[in-house]
Amino acid sequence: MKSQINNSKRVFHSNIHTTVIDYAIIACGAFVYGVSVVMFTSPNNIAPGGMTGVATMLNYLFGLPIGAMIFVMNIPLFIWGAVENGVSFLTKTVIGTALVSVSIDLLTPFLPVYTGDSLLASIFGGLLNGVGLGFIFFRGGSTGGTDIVALNIHKHFSHISTGNIILLTDILILIIVFIVYGSLESVLYALTAIFVSIKMIDTISYGTSRGNGKLIFIVTSNYRAISALILNSIERGVTLLEGEGAYSGEKKKIVMCAVRPQQVHKITTAVHKIDSRAFIIVTTAGAISGEGFIGKIS
Repeated sequence: MKSQINNSKRVFHSNIHTTVIDYAIIACGAFVYGVSVVMFTSPNNIAPGGMTGVATMLNYLFGLPIGAMIFVMNIPLFIWGAVENGVSFLTKTVIGTALVSVSIDLLTPFLPVYTGDSLLASIFGGLLNGVGLGFIFFRGGSTGGTDIVALNIHKHFSHISTGNIILLTDILILIIVFIVYGSLESVLYALTAIFVSIKMIDTISYGTSRGNGKLIFIVTSNYRAISALILNSIERGVTLLEGEGAYSGEKKKIVMCAVRPQQVHKITTAVHKIDSRAFIIVTTAGAISGEGFIGKIS
């Protein structure tokens, strides 16, 4: 009984420690994202896609605060997301969106703005935008907007990928950019910022190689629940290996899966919630080829 209580305390403290780190990194990401908008994209009429792009155009047309508009426009999407996926789904999304919104509006009066070469503004704006989002996504956060739309639509029309849905919404926003600013250059600068941002997010999330991945081995008695979690929530394949304890002689199942680096944290956290005594080994894969992975890892 005492050992169970001590184990529960360790799990509780571990969860608190993980949560604090998660939100600290998400807050740092929100700050960097805010710098990208205040210093580079907004002063140069560059709409970097998503709700931030729409809010940037509303600021240009009506002088409305970008941060506040991002959060206000996300409110109906939060409600939709909660209805479709449950309230717990929204926790980090709401907090991530709020931190981004507050960062933008708080930084606006204090940061200098760059209004020189628009191409440089789009490149550096996209770079900081991607770094900020990369930090937020890496710890399981989100900034809502098109992410929620894509997830909810994909839930009902699974044959349409979330990536394609986000792409279509960004194309629609770019059409609006052309109408609002009346300039093809504004669209091209927005495209540049979006492209650089996506590359930075991929670099932070996946590493410098598209084939980059981690191999996870999980020794647990709750292999069925953990396998289902990885298959359904993480959407990664699972292989069950036969194992035997050398000392106890007990037969065991070992869960093996190949995942992206940013998914390791999500899996290990979820596994320990299911089985606090699970033994987890994470190693870098030398090369992974197959669905979801391309090429050799350097």
